[in-house]
Amino acid sequence: LFVADTQVNPVPTPQQIADTVVATARHVRRFGLEPKIALCSHSQFGNLESDSGKRMRAALEILDAQGLDFAYDGEMQSDAALDAAVRGRIFPNSRFEGAANALVYSTTDSASAVRNIVKMVAGGLEVGPILMGMGNKAHIVTPSITARGLLNIAALAGAPVQSYA
Repeated sequence: LFVADTQVNPVPTPQQIADTVVATARHVRRFGLEPKIALCSHSQFGNLESDSGKRMRAALEILDAQGLDFAYDGEMQSDAALDAAVRGRIFPNSRFEGAANALVYSTTDSASAVRNIVKMVAGGLEVGPILMGMGNKAHIVTPSITARGLLNIAALAGAPVQSYA
């Protein structure tokens, strides 16, 4: 499961969110998966007029104008992103089937909290945080990183990036 943006843009603009979605899709593909990206917020498919929901809906419009070749949808809550049955009850015309494999959040607070919860539920093993957009030249090492986590991020940083650019 990929989670973005956990580190860089505290309250991203719609354009920054759209850019993060596109960069996330590149990274998901780098791991050999086809991206299914959920734009996550407190609101779901326009049901609330919150700031985060408005920014996510504006980002969705930016993405739609680009004619992208991967699945994305939003804005939605995390449970709807990860459970197709929940999403189907709320919004039966979702753009992708099954669970999202990447979650893009409306603030770094939300994304970082989710990242840490997932990391702990998964037994503390993660690959990341990954800085996107820097040509794979730099990544972040957090104070809670394990030796295995450090090895994972070093392997990622040293991997060829032909398909990344």
